[in-house]
Amino acid sequence: MNLSVQDIFNRLWKQYVQINEQAEKIQTLLEKRGETVVNDHIALRTFNTPKLGMLKLAKTFLDKGYEIIGEYDFAKKKLNAIHLEHSTHIDFPKVFISELKTELFSENLQAIVAKIDAQISDKEVENELFVASGRTWGLTFEEYIELLRESEYAAWTAVFGYRANHFTVSLNHLTTFFNLEDLNDFILENGFKLNQVAGLIKGTPEQYLEQSSTMASPVSVEFDNSVHVIPGCFYEFAKRYPLPGSGKLYQGFIAASADKIFESTNN
Repeated sequence: MNLSVQDIFNRLWKQYVQINEQAEKIQTLLEKRGETVVNDHIALRTFNTPKLGMLKLAKTFLDKGYEIIGEYDFAKKKLNAIHLEHSTHIDFPKVFISELKTELFSENLQAIVAKIDAQISDKEVENELFVASGRTWGLTFEEYIELLRESEYAAWTAVFGYRANHFTVSLNHLTTFFNLEDLNDFILENGFKLNQVAGLIKGTPEQYLEQSSTMASPVSVEFDNSVHVIPGCFYEFAKRYPLPGSGKLYQGFIAASADKIFESTNN
């Protein structure tokens, strides 16, 4: 199998909207205004085990011409992250991949992650569609709660596995909205909830990036021994500003803002 970049993003989008119908609904609302929705970036989550670390996920994109452009540290949430951009096609979505520093958590959390890791074969990870493989391991609701006590990120990753945690509407490509405030108002007026941690808008024009996001849609999840409704995926909105001198749009991420965006999957 040798899929194109677009094939991979199409697969990720199809998987994503299966548990996040609000993204499709918002996209439809924007298209009814005459907009063409362009994806700024996706985000993927993982654990920092040798088998599952973020560089393993990055390989799918590196093999398709992407390059690692930025590295980030989220001390409070105990995460590392990287972002990738395509080397020749600047219009291709960026990819943001984060990983949990499992060694900084309890032996109990590490044991659950090790159990997940053991159920995934090296062959699975080598498949270019591993990034869209979902959850292929067993997990009890009790294990989910144990993880949730220490890290919402760990709990979400254990439940939903490998998929896009979010897609992102590029405000720069919209023609009927020129600022994030108006787009947020539109989203709220249509009945969707937005992440209000540290305000609706994270970042500033001075930082060359503003972001907002919906709160994750609730989704029914089947565990080994029960079924429960928990937060799934969310939809993000981003406006990028031109850098002084070059006039090119800033393409990176602001760690302090991303830290708040992570909370869009909080219960």
